[in-house]
Amino acid sequence: MSINKYNIEGYHDPTAYEALLAITKEEKKSKFKPLIYICSPFTGDRDFNINRAKGYSRFAVSKNAIPIAPQLLFSQFMDHKDSVQRSNAIFMSMILMHKCNEVWCFGSRITKDMQTELEKAKKRNIHIRYFNERCEEVKGNA
Repeated sequence: MSINKYNIEGYHDPTAYEALLAITKEEKKSKFKPLIYICSPFTGDRDFNINRAKGYSRFAVSKNAIPIAPQLLFSQFMDHKDSVQRSNAIFMSMILMHKCNEVWCFGSRITKDMQTELEKAKKRNIHIRYFNERCEEVKGNA
C-alpha cells in the first residue's frame, strides 16, 4: 500500500500524508530484530553443548532477536579437531560476530574460545550481555 499525498477528493493533503508516513516508519521500526551472537561452550561434551546452544538460540528468538550461533552452523561441516578447520571456523565466527548488534554470553563457565570471542566483542565495542544456563540475565560475567 502506497501513501498518497492527495486525499480521496484529489486535494493535496500534506498533514495527513506526513502522519501516515510517520505511522509507516514506526511500523517498520517495531519489526526490527537485532542480530545476536550466541557465545556458549562448545568444547567438552559436544552433544550436550550443541543442545544448549539450540536452547539459547530459541531463547533469543523468544526475545524478538535473530540468533547467530556459529557453533551450530560450522559443526555441521567442519571438524573442530582439525587445527586448520578449527582456525577457519573461529575466523568465520569473528566475521559473523562483527555483523551482530550484541553478544549474549551463556553459562557460568567461560571457555578459552568464549574468552577470545568476548575480547573481540569488547575490542569492537559490541554490547555484551551475560546469562546463566537458565537464560536468566546476570550482571558482569556469568
